[in-house]
Amino acid sequence: MADQILSQEEIDALLTAMDSGEIDVVEEKQEVAVEVRPYDLTTQNIMQRGQFDALEEVYDKFVNLFQASLSGLFQRTISVKVISRETVKFGEFIKAFSNPTGFIIYGMEPLIGSALMAFEPNLVFSLIDCMFGGEGKPMEKIREFTMLERRMLKRMAMAVLKDLETAWESAYRLRLALRKIETKPEFVYLVNPSDQLIIVVFAISTESFSGNIHLCMPYLMLEPIKDQLSSSFLREKDRASSFGAEIRSLLGRTEVNLVAELGRTVYSVEEILNFEVDDVLRLNTGPQNNVVVNIERVPKYLGMPGVVKGSKAVQITETIDPDRGRG
Repeated sequence: MADQILSQEEIDALLTAMDSGEIDVVEEKQEVAVEVRPYDLTTQNIMQRGQFDALEEVYDKFVNLFQASLSGLFQRTISVKVISRETVKFGEFIKAFSNPTGFIIYGMEPLIGSALMAFEPNLVFSLIDCMFGGEGKPMEKIREFTMLERRMLKRMAMAVLKDLETAWESAYRLRLALRKIETKPEFVYLVNPSDQLIIVVFAISTESFSGNIHLCMPYLMLEPIKDQLSSSFLREKDRASSFGAEIRSLLGRTEVNLVAELGRTVYSVEEILNFEVDDVLRLNTGPQNNVVVNIERVPKYLGMPGVVKGSKAVQITETIDPDRGRG
């Protein structure tokens, strides 16, 4: 240990050599290992909180509609509720299902692409059993769907799509149409396996059976209308609707002057001073010509003069656009 300690003479010699440049002073830098993680710019795993808040309203309305439809169809109390909402990759999602499963592929025009509805097999058999008067007890062994069962599955899918289309009216008007029914997961293709799906799972239950329905929409499908589904848009819409109702109420009680102009003519002051009782004034319009209807002295409509129940009246025939002329 003592051999490793420099004496004062050695220290002075070392400092002198450093000052004279005989010894190069090199500062060693320790390289810090940086972890590099790959990032795929094409991934849709970029959804922000509040981006699709309008879907909450859609699915809450759908639950109420679908529960009423099922209860009416089967003449028994059926509970429907949302049990989960998540985003997963399509490849991971489709691997979770077995054969057979009731896959319903449907369109949501004017959106591009297809969405997916998945009925768990036990639920399909239970609902079909209820349709034919049974209690809906689950089957002991899962088997392939028969042609009759596929037709009944289609009937149930149409009922779901009808209620879902009605529920979507609260956020965005869409036309839902069934495109295809599949039972094997390997034959179902919506998007690339790495693309994100928005998954909402609904639990259907009675005293005798229970099962889930999965509603799946690709993120890319909803991206064109994501602004209309955001929380900020909902706030603006609620604010606009509240003010709109108040404005309509105020306008409904507003009185305006409405004048139907039968025609025009031009006379000099001298001619006007010479008018006498029973004189007839010639106008520039006849009984077959439109008259101009003014609101607060602004031309708004064209109409035909006539008589209704003994009173003089004007039938509106056209709208006058102040910017483009007649509408």
